[in-house]
Amino acid sequence: MLEVGKFCSLKVVKMVDFGVYLAESETSEQKVLLPKKEVPENVNKDDTVYVFIYRDSDDRLIATTKTPLIDMDHLAALEVKDVSKIGAFLDWGLDKDLLLPYKEQIRTVHVGDKFLVALYPDKSDRLCATMKINKYLSEDSPYKKDDKVKGTIININPEMGAYVAVDNKYYGMLNKNEIHEKLETGSEIEARVASVRSDGKLNLSLREKAYIQMDSDVLIIKKVMEEFGGELPFDDKADPATIEKYFKMSKNAFKRAIGRMMKNGIVLKEDGRLIYVEKK
Repeated sequence: MLEVGKFCSLKVVKMVDFGVYLAESETSEQKVLLPKKEVPENVNKDDTVYVFIYRDSDDRLIATTKTPLIDMDHLAALEVKDVSKIGAFLDWGLDKDLLLPYKEQIRTVHVGDKFLVALYPDKSDRLCATMKINKYLSEDSPYKKDDKVKGTIININPEMGAYVAVDNKYYGMLNKNEIHEKLETGSEIEARVASVRSDGKLNLSLREKAYIQMDSDVLIIKKVMEEFGGELPFDDKADPATIEKYFKMSKNAFKRAIGRMMKNGIVLKEDGRLIYVEKK
């Protein structure tokens, strides 16, 4: 049986003026048209053609030799071409744009936005896109702790953090305490695997391991202190919100870096203030 959203190799069973009809075998009842403009040169009856199956603008089953940007077995980041009363239309590399229904959107979308989506057939067997892709992500990644990975933000929960599709196929999570910069759905990130959970999901971090990250944190603190004229009106006991505002790091990371700076004699703590000491 021919399935929409998938690639398959089919046999040419009939040739007509407007294209060729393809089927799994000569005796198959289900046939699909490959339009004339899509037919490769020198194709003859009984030849095999590799095609993608979908539905055209009239919802008829049709084949194409073009390669779409997404199929049923893979996720892809697609761009919004238009927004209408029924949803958004995405560019997926075929003549008929792909519908992203409103009920499958997790945030308001605009023309030019790009989001990671999955493909699914609706009740009428028409292909549509969905931004609700958690269930399409695998928990069987090859990654281990401290591996570097790339991924796409697929959703943000202010109470939890950001959900990430690592390699656009594996389930990852950025805890809210790990986020010190503005992230949006669709943003691409590079991260470190902080841990692999027992269920296979990846806990991610945008920062290096503490002893490596500390070098960068020290430079950030020095720069901010210089902007303050060499003296901060607070010390490492400041509330986390103040530290986040000026340094974009957690209080623990701030305290570690300040501790190193004090040990190296480039920062003094005095009366609730931090003073930068220029080393000769």
